[in-house]
Amino acid sequence: MPRPREEFDRLRPLQFRDPAEVLEEDQLYTVYEIARLLQGVEVDRELDVETENVLLDWAIPWMMVNADAFVFGDPEADDEPGYYGLATE
Repeated sequence: MPRPREEFDRLRPLQFRDPAEVLEEDQLYTVYEIARLLQGVEVDRELDVETENVLLDWAIPWMMVNADAFVFGDPEADDEPGYYGLATE
């Protein structure tokens, strides 16, 4: 449901960080881990499904916009997520 602007004490610009500011160059991460890192949450923290989905709603478009900055590592099994890391070349 939309809310009137005057209900908010502070409005700030929407800013996205560069992938190199979020990820370590020598690590690969699942999209779930990247979603947590973007929000400053520890990668191994357990989250409820609803919260995880909200974090993914932010992470997936950010990854798409920055696709050239990523490399992809195949998952170990078909039912597991793949791994993403910084493109270093």
